[in-house]
Amino acid sequence: MKLSTVLRRMRKSKLFMIGFTLLVIIFLVCGTSHFWVAWDAEQAVLRSRLAPPDWFANGLKGHPLGCDALGRDILTRLLEGGWVSLKITVLVTVISMIMGAFVGLVCGYYGGRVDMLVMRCCDILQAIPQLMLAICVVAVMGTSMFNLFFTLSVTGWIGTARLVRATVLGMKNKEFISASRVLGATGKRVLWKELFPNTLTPLLISASGHFGGTILLETSLSYLGMGVPVPTPSWGNLISDGRDYITSAPWVVIAPGIALMITILAFNFMGDGIRDVFDPKNTN
Repeated sequence: MKLSTVLRRMRKSKLFMIGFTLLVIIFLVCGTSHFWVAWDAEQAVLRSRLAPPDWFANGLKGHPLGCDALGRDILTRLLEGGWVSLKITVLVTVISMIMGAFVGLVCGYYGGRVDMLVMRCCDILQAIPQLMLAICVVAVMGTSMFNLFFTLSVTGWIGTARLVRATVLGMKNKEFISASRVLGATGKRVLWKELFPNTLTPLLISASGHFGGTILLETSLSYLGMGVPVPTPSWGNLISDGRDYITSAPWVVIAPGIALMITILAFNFMGDGIRDVFDPKNTN
């Protein structure tokens, strides 16, 4: 598909434009927050403990979204925690896509006992809920930022591998692949020059839907105290810290909860838009 066609369809897709616009705003605001926020995200000010929101009455030098149980500014922690969660989500998704694509390409093209063994392992792992599997891995390895990256990466590649494998199985016996072999192309060349480019579309669609699930999984682990180690903020541990004050100081929980909801919706909107853009039935 031509790039001009893809860009035209993206502009015409309302879901894609809504999701893309929201994500650009979220990434820009969270990514640049350390340049303009007035408070330290980890500094406790007990005299401001559970201070209610002042809704920008005092500008950024006040507490627009209030303070948590240790007097830390919620807006600052929300933005810096969002940047931590977004970085983890992007990096884990990229790593998972690379791992899944490599495994799916090799297994789908070469087949044999290795393919059978890997797919049976995938069946076993897919029978376990991803959150439960991630909890088990973290429980064994311990809580740290590296272990969180590792856990989310090794539990997130399975669906991508199966998708790429199925795509390769449907293409490897087609005429253009047979023609490449007749012309003397090696297995590696067929794999990476012929088959891999044809898996990019389903891979991109899969990646766009993977972001929302990854950030939700990271938030769930952080909520349980098995994700981003404190005192580093993330949306998960922000919600966890405020759950005891949901009736007396609901702003502690509401702000990160709404931010998480909007971000996941934006990822899902963009994913649905990308799926529509690459839909072969789309004639726009």
